[in-house]
Amino acid sequence: MRYSPRSLVVEHNILFLRGFTILFLSCIAIRLNLCLSSIPSSLKSLPLGGHLSFDELSLRSAAKDFGNRYQYHPMAVLHPESVSDIAATIKHIWLRGPSSHLTVAARGHGHSLQGQAQAHGGVVINMESLKVPEMQVHVGSSPPYVDVSGGELWINILHETLRYGLAPRSWTDYLHLTVGGTLSNAGVSGQAFKYGPQISNVQQLEIVTGTGELVNCSKEHNGELFHSVLGGLGQFGIITRARIILEPAPTMVKWIRVLYSDFTAFTTDQERLISSEQTFDYIEGFVIINRTGLLNNWRSSFNPQYPVQASHFKSDGRTLFCLEMAKYFNVEEIDAANQEVEEHLSRLSYIPSTLFSTEVTYVDFLDRVHVSEVKLRSKGLWDIPHPWLNLLIPKSQIHNFAEVVFGNILTETSNGPVLIYPVNKSKWDNRTSVVIPEEDIFYLVAFLTSAVPSSNGTDGLEYILSQNKRILEFCQRSQLGVKQYLPHYTTQQEWRAHFGPHWETFLQRKSVYDPLAILAPGQRIFQKAITFS
Repeated sequence: MRYSPRSLVVEHNILFLRGFTILFLSCIAIRLNLCLSSIPSSLKSLPLGGHLSFDELSLRSAAKDFGNRYQYHPMAVLHPESVSDIAATIKHIWLRGPSSHLTVAARGHGHSLQGQAQAHGGVVINMESLKVPEMQVHVGSSPPYVDVSGGELWINILHETLRYGLAPRSWTDYLHLTVGGTLSNAGVSGQAFKYGPQISNVQQLEIVTGTGELVNCSKEHNGELFHSVLGGLGQFGIITRARIILEPAPTMVKWIRVLYSDFTAFTTDQERLISSEQTFDYIEGFVIINRTGLLNNWRSSFNPQYPVQASHFKSDGRTLFCLEMAKYFNVEEIDAANQEVEEHLSRLSYIPSTLFSTEVTYVDFLDRVHVSEVKLRSKGLWDIPHPWLNLLIPKSQIHNFAEVVFGNILTETSNGPVLIYPVNKSKWDNRTSVVIPEEDIFYLVAFLTSAVPSSNGTDGLEYILSQNKRILEFCQRSQLGVKQYLPHYTTQQEWRAHFGPHWETFLQRKSVYDPLAILAPGQRIFQKAITFS
């Protein structure tokens, strides 16, 4: 039987593909066998109410986060039924001593940006599996409070506390995050100028330390651990329960946005508002650079009532600054709320024709970002890289920063919002692990960009990362006293510089509460010391 040259090529390709497929599947099988064989038998046989997962699907899921840039596969994923499962797992790893390479990371809703909740070759704890203790609202105390699991979502806390006419005082802009996750950082939003970050509104914590010890703590009882864990980036213990302060909740919100073309007027008004006793309940701002169709874009998140002349406002590609404010009220208080808002607005120097306002429910206002999430998910634009950069900038340097960054480095804001708003340092507890600027007022500036996969343009990952690098280099070169919020560094020398005079305290706390550096390896602050016997 004779073969044509063409048929010989086809047959050769088929044989090659068949061989490659067999080799590929063999490699996967070998990898799985090696992974399974490297799992300590004692870990697999741990007596738990929940369970440990070792399957590829669970490991792959635990290696993903919102940042969508780093993927470090763990050896196992713990789905705890109770706090004792977490304590038992960590204690087991602790007792194996420095000869074990195992580390532990707590993972909430997976919203880390740089793989901070991942544990390469270690154990990731799925905190959302932790359903006990159940949420309990305590109305009779002063102030009222709610006890919640560290794996509980803030959106669920909002709905549950509202049943009692109460709600937490301080929030993040996005509520589909876990309590343990935000308290390990700080938890900042437009209420922070008034009540401080979320870590300033916690009364008690239940912690599992890096030795597997279960400890209850507060400012008065085990205060060193309490303050260490708040803003501690997961380095000293895993938050398994928290007591959150509540206040009477409003039912409605008057939501307002105005525009400025002058940065000095914008910051002056912001600083005046956050320093006044009678003011709005929420104050944020954002930057708009080279945005086309401005009015149809920036107000699309709510249905505003606005003056006729606003439709004639032309941005002309200018850099503009939006001041966003909210006044909380109950339905029967609408007249008083409107009068108060008018008084506050009369003292501001915004462009008059750009006033937009609307009234929404309290829940709709607080959960506003989730609406955008649903839209982005429907378009396949949620699970993409998010190279975010969050900075805390001293008030004295904000104009210098704005002139260079908003004037030269940042050329547009079409890839995601750029938030900018001031907070009061007096509302932050300096005993916590969070590092903030030294001045009485400092600004949060958040570059919340999204990268288009495979793009080589200004919306591509490499371009955005390069832009972030230029911003950080300018801050360092100009010695602005800037601190990263949700910080990310790759060397201990950089972490030392970040903590500055607080480094020795941070180091001391680590040696007490997690001496083998088991916890939160994804932060890349400490590396577990391994000895071979």
